[in-house]
Amino acid sequence: MTNTERNVAIVGSGLIGRAWATIFARAGWSVRLTDPHIPTLKAAPRLIRDELHALARHGLADDPDGAVARVSIASSLQEALLDVEFVQENGPEIVEDKKTIFAQLDKLAPPNALLVSSTSAITASRFTETLPGRARCLVGHPVNPPHLVPLVELCGAPWTSPEAIERARHIYREIGQVPVTINREINGFVLNRLQGALLAEAFRLVGEGFISAEDLDHTVKDGLGLRWSFLGPFETIELNAPGGIADYCARYTGFYKELAAAAAAPTSTKPQCRPLDSGWAAQPAPDRSGAKQGPNKVGGICPQKPGKRPS
Repeated sequence: MTNTERNVAIVGSGLIGRAWATIFARAGWSVRLTDPHIPTLKAAPRLIRDELHALARHGLADDPDGAVARVSIASSLQEALLDVEFVQENGPEIVEDKKTIFAQLDKLAPPNALLVSSTSAITASRFTETLPGRARCLVGHPVNPPHLVPLVELCGAPWTSPEAIERARHIYREIGQVPVTINREINGFVLNRLQGALLAEAFRLVGEGFISAEDLDHTVKDGLGLRWSFLGPFETIELNAPGGIADYCARYTGFYKELAAAAAAPTSTKPQCRPLDSGWAAQPAPDRSGAKQGPNKVGGICPQKPGKRPS
């Protein structure tokens, strides 16, 4: 934290917006919240306070009361944007809504402020093309929950300036996140494309009876997930053959080509979902304790409504 006050506007104060507010406040920034839904906006400071104290109990936040004091509600979007250097937008996943929001942000925010969207699925070129300040607009897609999972995918439109991307990377690193840059726009960015490929194969394997849903989850969380928690796929294969990546490719390319020839389609059908429905409706196994916490929570995190962000 520097001696100079740094201001961020959180536009949209729902689940993702509150997480961003928690992150910025924890890092010493002054946070202004805004949301057109007044009950959501009024509830946000209390929920952010509770989250900061929960993080502090686990050693993940210093001085939670000080962080809480840096969070305030703005009376208007214009007030929220006053003297900010960064804007994190968390509005609906609807292109026309994004266009409206970003037109307002571009008009009202200081000319040097970065305008960043948390969108999971809408590329920046679809809602920033006509803006005078489009060079400062980009996507900063977090992983839910952002205050616990630090990855942020940065993806600009063709007209986003390299300086804007670099500034965003620097700021995200400063507040404790791990930014990665998507070099050009692609639907779903990278994380959701990787997640989608894994989910497609998972649905296929369970739907066709090769493995139960519970054992497939164990395969990931007690196998691949443990490995991938500190090694990426390329780091993994570098260590999995005596001669590194080139040796791994020489040994196993034929095997993976065979698998790829029968790859699962990126869809899930009702017959594929049925084994999951029946499996998860059963009496929870002792080793799955806590996986289901009431009808509206999974693993303590409220699920998104249909059509919301997938990650």
